[in-house]
Parts: sequence; structure tokens; C-alpha cells
Amino acid sequence: MSTKGKVIKCKAAVAWEIGKPLCIEEVEVAPPKAQEVRIQIIAVAVCHTDIHIIHPKNTEFNFPVILGHESAGIVESVGPGVTSFKPGDKVIPFYAPQCRKCKFCLSPLTNLCVKIGSFENPLSSQNLMEDKTSRFTCKGKSVNHFLGISAFSQYTVVSDTNLCKIDSDVNLERICLLGCGFSTGYGAAINTAKVTPGSTCAIFGLGGVGLSAVIGCKVAGASRIIAVDINSEKFTKAKALGATDCLNPRDQQKPIQDVIIEMTNGGVDFAFDCVGGTEVMKAALNCTTVGWGSCTLIGVAMDSKEMILSPLEILMGRTVNGTFFGGWKSKDSIPKLVTDYKNKKFNLDVLITNTLPFDKINEAFDLMLQGKSIRTVLTF
Repeated sequence: MSTKGKVIKCKAAVAWEIGKPLCIEEVEVAPPKAQEVRIQIIAVAVCHTDIHIIHPKNTEFNFPVILGHESAGIVESVGPGVTSFKPGDKVIPFYAPQCRKCKFCLSPLTNLCVKIGSFENPLSSQNLMEDKTSRFTCKGKSVNHFLGISAFSQYTVVSDTNLCKIDSDVNLERICLLGCGFSTGYGAAINTAKVTPGSTCAIFGLGGVGLSAVIGCKVAGASRIIAVDINSEKFTKAKALGATDCLNPRDQQKPIQDVIIEMTNGGVDFAFDCVGGTEVMKAALNCTTVGWGSCTLIGVAMDSKEMILSPLEILMGRTVNGTFFGGWKSKDSIPKLVTDYKNKKFNLDVLITNTLPFDKINEAFDLMLQGKSIRTVLTF
């Protein structure tokens, strides 16, 4: 029986309040409106950004909310005006929309898009659909969206600007990582920093994003890739992906940036912060060489404060970059990344350490918080 135009009742993980586990609930998902698509989520990975929202220090987000943004699924139905998707299409939703019409989309200099909503706080600017209403209801109460996706629900509704069609023969349990973590880290090296052959790189933080940055640096031809993390258990995987050196700051007798400077005769060409704290950001910047060192900031942590720089740190030739979704123009680029994955240009499988049924979502959160997983993929 067709569900087109009807409310769908399904399972979702609802965050009712800060600092509390998610609750598996039955939710109602309304049909898509104009330029919207309703998707059946097949696989969704847990990312630190999801954990960030329910952190006790976070006071800037409205609850209740359905989190989840690193996912892949199948189109169930489309709203009026949608011409690029049809029921049955395999798709990847993403938090970096591409309308292909605004000044940002028309510029080759950025992958931002006005459909993000607020450039000052993109985490909370896509908490409702464009008409400022929600498609989710639970226990008679409206539930907020998250990053325009809300993939911790068996069905969700997204704007057609936040979605791309992918090949029908791909494994959605693997390719879902292109919705955030892999694309962000890999693209930071390839697109934002533009790592060069023979260069030296330092990557701070070896979660899904950091290891993806390792892959990016390797593909770009870096000759030395220094991986940094306080969890030494991640070093085996980092080396398998291309890291040449692994450092645990807790094992060093001096600041980690000083260690890296000594190892590289003055500092690396490229550094990447995949953690988010301001101390790590400063260490990443300070481990780069004067003259041309490039530091790319990727991570955001709850305790991030203002980053204070000395003018000399910049005047002596270093640059600081920020990256959003790895610099990829989403609708144009993600299908190409799918092709690269199929052609074995990179390996997503090695980043997935756990696969669990959706009902074990809080266990997946715990695994990430304890440093026991890189990516846990949940399946319905």
C-alpha cells in the first residue's frame, strides 16, 4: 500500500533534553511539502557532532530534537516541484546544501550556500524546514530537525537542496560516511589545504574525520604524515591508512608542537586540527613551518573559546584555514566520491569499527565517548 501523501509512523531516537540518553519513540513523519523529499533511512553513523548537541554545556539548541546526519537511504516520496528524485532512488542527505543559484553556489571559491540559514551558527539554523515548521511529531509535540537531516529516524524529510542521488549498486552501510565524517576530513586535505606531493603533514585527532584526513594526505602524495592522539590504540589504524609517525602528547617530555618541529627541521607544511579545543588548534598552528605553513581547522568542541594569535604567528607566513564539509560542493561532488569509492581510490570500510541495530544507539554513543570506536553504523 502506497504511503505517498500520508503520515508515516516509525521508530526514531528523540533527544528530549540536554545530558540525557536518547529515547526510542514512535514518531509521526508528515509528507514532504514543495521541494522536499521523504526518505527511508537505511544506515546512519554516529558522529561527535551528534554528541555535541546533548552535551551538558550546550545551551544553544532547542529540544526536543531528532539528531543524526551521516546517513544514506532510499526515496519514499517527493513533494511538489521535485524533479531530480523519484521513489526508489538511493540517496545521501547532507548538511551542506547546494541550491546552485546563490552567489556562493555560483562562486568557485566556496562550497557554502545561503540555504544553510545562519553562517554564524549552522548547527542550529536548520532545525526546521524552510517554511519554519517541523515534519516530526511525537506524543503530540512538535520535534525539531537537526542540520536539515534528522537521520536518527527510520523516515525523515529533507529539502531537495540537501540531497543527491547515487548509484543503485552501492552499499549504503558504507557509503553513509560520505554524508559527513569522511568527506570533511578527506576534503580538508584535498580541497582546503591542497596538500602537495612530497609535503609533510601533522593531523591532530584520529577519529573518523582525522583518519579521513590521513587518507586525504596519503592520496595527495604527502611524504610524511604525523598522526597525533592521546589514545595510542588508534595508531595501528592510522599507520595502516598512511601515517608515517604516531605521537601521543601524554608520552612526550615537551609540548607536542615542539616535538613535531624538531622531527621536521622547523615544522610541517600542513597541519589539521580534527579535535576542536583551542589549545589543540594553537598546537596545530604552531607546529607548522614559518614562511608557508598552513593550518586547517576542522573540529569544534564544546569548550572552544576564542583563539588568541600573536600577529607574528601570521606575519611570518603561516596561514589559518577553516573548512566546512571538506570544501565539497555537495550535490556536484558526492556522486563523484561514490565513484571514487567504487574504484577503490579510498577505503571507507576500515573506518567502520562497529555495526549495531538502531535500538542500540545509546551504546553507540558510549563507544564513541570511550574512544572504542571510529564509526559505529546503525541499521534499521
